[in-house]
Amino acid sequence: TASRGDFMFSADRLIRLVVEEGLNQLPYEECMVTTPTGYKYEGVKFEKGNCGVSIMRSGEAMEQGLRDCCRSIRIGKILIQSDEETQRAKVYYAKFPPDIYRRKVLLMYPILSTGNTVIEAVKVLIEHGVQPSVIILLSLFSTPHGAKSIIQEFPEITILTTEVHPVAPTHFGQKYFGTD
Repeated sequence: TASRGDFMFSADRLIRLVVEEGLNQLPYEECMVTTPTGYKYEGVKFEKGNCGVSIMRSGEAMEQGLRDCCRSIRIGKILIQSDEETQRAKVYYAKFPPDIYRRKVLLMYPILSTGNTVIEAVKVLIEHGVQPSVIILLSLFSTPHGAKSIIQEFPEITILTTEVHPVAPTHFGQKYFGTD
């Protein structure tokens, strides 16, 4: 097994790649950019109204990668845990920018196994006025079953992942945050 340092390095690299691809999916407009040397060229900037939402706790590992690319982006949080008796996902906490219903949402959750947690998170976002068509799920590893479950429930959502494999890694958050 990899050392925690190697694990974090690799995870952060994958996070950065999937975050950057997620940002590529957001709407932008052309603008004139002036470099520090005074050179002007045509560039692009994001349209206003984007935010991130991390599904706690493992999704928080992806926040820094998003902030590294977008310093002032707003980030909301959702805490969802599986009920030990029923194995159903239950929402314990949700806090978003007040105007989230007008924003494009980058939903961050690194390990997509069954899809149940993400489905609950999307339901909470919908309750706050967010349309599934403006949600982009950023994930590092996904199972075919998990991705299919989400698409069946919300066909308009976009899923970006680095790998689809029948077996999802376990304990990502514990390994990343050093609590394993």
